[in-house]
Amino acid sequence: MRIVELILDEDQEIGVEAISVVENPAIEEDFVALKSQEFKLAEVDKERRILMGALLIPNKPIYRRNGEDEYYIYFSKDTVLKASQMYLMQGNQNNATMEHQYEINGLSLVESWLVEDKVHDKSVKYGMDLPLGSWVGSVKVNNDKIWNEFVKTGKVKGFSIEGYFADKMERPKEEIKEDLSKEDLQVQQIIDIIKEHDAKQQ
Repeated sequence: MRIVELILDEDQEIGVEAISVVENPAIEEDFVALKSQEFKLAEVDKERRILMGALLIPNKPIYRRNGEDEYYIYFSKDTVLKASQMYLMQGNQNNATMEHQYEINGLSLVESWLVEDKVHDKSVKYGMDLPLGSWVGSVKVNNDKIWNEFVKTGKVKGFSIEGYFADKMERPKEEIKEDLSKEDLQVQQIIDIIKEHDAKQQ
């Protein structure tokens, strides 16, 4: 099965346009719904309505199917970094959709960072175990309908990005393993996951 690296188009540089809240995130990482702090100020004891989760994970194979065509895509650490920066530089932090189907208001990316430390990163505090270079974000939900009917009921569990990326040159697995090892990618893990998937299909 093909492995396709997605990269930012150097000419257009559109990148990520919106963050979607979805039931089944492609990167298989659920978000954490952050509630009120332990301390209380006077009568203030309301939920913070903040969702924290991975937006993009580098080198993670994501299964895709287009008709009869089956393949995997992934993003390098460099692409994840560029995408995270461009998203904010282009002022897209208030762009959100539901299940990639329709636009929703009242969701804003209020924190954005890359995991640089497996021990001291903020994501670790909330029980997430993400690879170095992962793009993590906190989204403030100021939409009652979305919070009450979708987040609190568990109908949405994670984030998924929307954007425009270019396909890097497609190559056989053996060549990809050779080339990508120079970029310090977890290629063997990607190959193993794909072999396991292929074996289950037979």
